[in-house]
Amino acid sequence: MTEGAGSVGERSLRKAAALLAQARRVVVFTGAGISAESGVPTFRDALTGLWRSFDARRLATPDAFRDDPALVWGWYEWRRARVGRAHPNAGHVAVAAIEARVPHAVVVTQNVDDLHERAGSVAPIHLHGSLSAPRCSACARPAPLPTEPPLPDGAPDEQGDGRRVAPPRCAHCAGPVRPGVVWFGEALPGAALEAAVEAASACDLLLTVGTSGLVHPAAEIPRVAARFGAPVVQVNPEETPLDAVADVNLRGPAAQVLPALVRAAWDAADPA
Repeated sequence: MTEGAGSVGERSLRKAAALLAQARRVVVFTGAGISAESGVPTFRDALTGLWRSFDARRLATPDAFRDDPALVWGWYEWRRARVGRAHPNAGHVAVAAIEARVPHAVVVTQNVDDLHERAGSVAPIHLHGSLSAPRCSACARPAPLPTEPPLPDGAPDEQGDGRRVAPPRCAHCAGPVRPGVVWFGEALPGAALEAAVEAASACDLLLTVGTSGLVHPAAEIPRVAARFGAPVVQVNPEETPLDAVADVNLRGPAAQVLPALVRAAWDAADPA
């Protein structure tokens, strides 16, 4: 039975804190909501500036990159610039605090930004890839990030078009370098998915934070934990399909709820 619908009630927070204080194998599963609180746009947000006439879901496909690699690369460089200007929020910092406190903690994220890393998380599992890990579209070898910073909003390139930026070429095969993210229609990285499922199946608590629970197969990770008997605590301002598997629902933004949860858990573990 879930608790806390509509607000972060004290009873729900205490219950979640007790679960966290007792846990020794925690998975923190995060989605777009936690990064949106730092100003990183989600795929549900309308594009702005030079990109306002485009549909993000149409740009994030292998076909779009094949048809116009400079347009797609330019969009991802714009996205990388937006992420670079963002800062980890208190929710990201709280996730890193959980990692530091719990003996065996794993962060699994659907986000392609590096905000968890910048907040202090160690080697989070990126189910959907990373903006910081481009690779060759032909031979799949890793490629370095461009040495030039991404174009800021509205800045024209050499051709006077701030949208199109020719992607670098692979040093091994000269193929065009692509963003290191999972596009619509592509499978998740096998190693990342396997590691996430393994962690979820062995955990004694899963925290799901800021995810809609609609993007599959990533959305199955909390359900894996529940099937193996681990309690699930959900942190989200809205109802999601994961309400059905959550033992505790904490309604509210991650930047507010997670720090409160961490404080309550450590107070429960170390009473004065």
